[in-house]
Amino acid sequence: MKQFLREAVSVVPSERQKKWFDVGFYAFVHFGVNTFTNREWGLGNEPEEIFNPTKLDCDQWVSAVKAAGMKGLILTAKHHDGFCLWPSKYTEHSVKNSPFKGDVVKEAAEACRRGGIKFGFYLSPWDRNSKLYGTDEYNDYFCNQLTELLTQYGDIFCVWFDNACGEGPNGKKQKYDFPRYIELIRKYQPDAVIFNDFGPDVRWCGNEAGIARESEWAVIPMELCKYSEVQTGPGPMADQGDLSFLYNSAKNIGTLDLAMFSKGLTFTPAEVDTSIRKGWFWHKEEEPRSLDKLFQIYMSTVGGNCCLNLNIPPTTDGLFDERDVKRLKELGDKIRENFGKEIATTLKKRENSGTIQQEYEIVFNEPGGEARHVVIEEDLTHGQRIESFQILRESEGYQLYPIYQGSTVGNRKICTLWDPAKDQNPLLFGRTTQPTHLVLRITSARGEAFLKSVKIY
Repeated sequence: MKQFLREAVSVVPSERQKKWFDVGFYAFVHFGVNTFTNREWGLGNEPEEIFNPTKLDCDQWVSAVKAAGMKGLILTAKHHDGFCLWPSKYTEHSVKNSPFKGDVVKEAAEACRRGGIKFGFYLSPWDRNSKLYGTDEYNDYFCNQLTELLTQYGDIFCVWFDNACGEGPNGKKQKYDFPRYIELIRKYQPDAVIFNDFGPDVRWCGNEAGIARESEWAVIPMELCKYSEVQTGPGPMADQGDLSFLYNSAKNIGTLDLAMFSKGLTFTPAEVDTSIRKGWFWHKEEEPRSLDKLFQIYMSTVGGNCCLNLNIPPTTDGLFDERDVKRLKELGDKIRENFGKEIATTLKKRENSGTIQQEYEIVFNEPGGEARHVVIEEDLTHGQRIESFQILRESEGYQLYPIYQGSTVGNRKICTLWDPAKDQNPLLFGRTTQPTHLVLRITSARGEAFLKSVKIY
């Protein structure tokens, strides 16, 4: 078991995964024929003539997502209906045969470059329009379209795939050649992360509701992400169990009670994808989610070792709905209000005789500051190691009580501090002086923890 732990703490991210974590919060833009038919999933037989966004303005999209603090945008270049938002030469079901005649992918990519944010695309493997779907030739068709997108629109930061597949008594089920797709992306866009249920770079969190795990591990069993690089040998109990049952929605992905049954561990972090509205495509009657709900999703995802991919659907005009634009600005303002001004502190590691239960003093440079959030980041070049920790309030050398107790950290953990004794008899906790410092205590780790930063807001 000790040997396996030594291997587990050495599982590290790739350079492209580190850059993806740095993006952190980005937009999903669902746009296409469904926008004009008021559907979520198209049928593939929609006439090209219905696509006509007469006021398309991708600069407006970029301005709105930047106001929310996002650093990237992923466009649905093709959804399940097969309609292409670029003039693909491999199908007639595209913008080239619509009244619009333009290239939405090009306009979005160029607007992102002008706005200083990153651009990516979603290409649905399921194509309900293509006559090749369900045959061996379909993978050639898909790779041809994928190559167009990889080679004609500049740098791509993310290629986003799902595993939607036509099934049923009248459907045709296609076997997708993901290894071939991955090889193409690595050839033409080697810095792009690939999102897919099974890796290789980023995996699905298991829901579309914006719900993040309380304990999110990026170091996970290879049985879940078969396309990811395996960085360890098998766990000590690998021959005593089987993890083929693992699914993205499992609550304990990455915990040691499962990992020891794995045939090997990978570094494959989770993305949380959800929409600002109930639906993914624009529906006039829908309203954006509340500011409080969106902020809570941000805190638990970007602040919980995930990245957040928030969908904003353009209207039939080709603009973001003004209700959504307003909510995005409110969200950005709230994020800046909470994290716009760092409290100056000094981090001091306490000597503790070599134990991995390390303690750090977070000393306020100017006593009396009111701390609301502590943001902790592990140095992932040494792997993800922390399993549990506490933050304690101290004043004049008198240790009071934990004001935050957490589990994993990983890339970033946002800890909102609270006073567990505020509603108790004040005689029990009579100290009212402002804390001179906080204490970060690592209570459990898979090896010596390496901190990249600890910041107070």
